[in-house]
Amino acid sequence: MAIHHGAPGGNGGPPDGSDDFDLDREFELGDGTADREAVVYCPHCGEPNEIALDPGSGPLQEYVEDCQVCCQPWLVTVRYHADGSAEVRLRTEE
Repeated sequence: MAIHHGAPGGNGGPPDGSDDFDLDREFELGDGTADREAVVYCPHCGEPNEIALDPGSGPLQEYVEDCQVCCQPWLVTVRYHADGSAEVRLRTEE
């Protein structure tokens, strides 16, 4: 679990106070904690894999990661809910 605090600018953005990037607006913090890891099962070999999650990358993320056992790629979709819990789905790249 992670605790997020706004940047020195006070709005969650850059220290100069501009609104170019506002993490608090993009991702509601809820109680200040968010999932930072998950155990998923490879859609190719079925083996469990522990993966790191990055709540700072936004409430909806998609990226490719390889299985730690069989090295086959998966498309990972992470969706953060308002309470900081993460829903992680995997599918093959096919």
